[in-house]
Amino acid sequence: MEITHSDAFTSFKLLIGIDEAGRGPLAGPVVAAAVAVLDYSFKSKIADSKTITAKQREQAFLEIFEKGYVGLGIINEAVIDQVNILEATYVAMATAVRQLLTKIPGEMLSEIDAPQKICMLVDGNRFKSDLPYVCKTIVGGDRKSFSIACASIIAKVTRDRILATYDKVFPQYGFKKHKGYPTAEHRKAIKTFGPSLIHRKSFQMQTV
Repeated sequence: MEITHSDAFTSFKLLIGIDEAGRGPLAGPVVAAAVAVLDYSFKSKIADSKTITAKQREQAFLEIFEKGYVGLGIINEAVIDQVNILEATYVAMATAVRQLLTKIPGEMLSEIDAPQKICMLVDGNRFKSDLPYVCKTIVGGDRKSFSIACASIIAKVTRDRILATYDKVFPQYGFKKHKGYPTAEHRKAIKTFGPSLIHRKSFQMQTV
């Protein structure tokens, strides 16, 4: 899967896979994850998070933290409403990268003598930030790159856990089941109970 083993990436000293979860839901945060994998000897199934089971995602989640460096960026619904979901996603991704870099040992960072030696692999076709590192966008990256697939798993599991917690606070909406996505059940709950505090107000007029 790891296209980054190709010759085009041999000049980089650190590859960071980046993906997000939660751009489409009507409620809750958008979560981005950044993952740098140094040990590829995984026992868990690593693939696009949408193609593996919840149990497989949970198993992989733990192993990714054991064998890689992970950063998270979580942008809540209030900020999404202020800046729009695309900009919020960019901020979440950049935050995840910055957090990841704080976890890398100093001796390892000292070997990276220039920002151009770090490559960010982003799932999708666009990314905007003020980070000084090389950026390569990859359409379908969570199916082509091991590190992006890891990031997709971390982002999804993290966001699913957040929505499961919100489900306890707002049980009438069924967040644990649909994770805030615009299912018929979710739309009906919004019409019955009105939007909750975690609903994205900027999404309501367009989608409900």
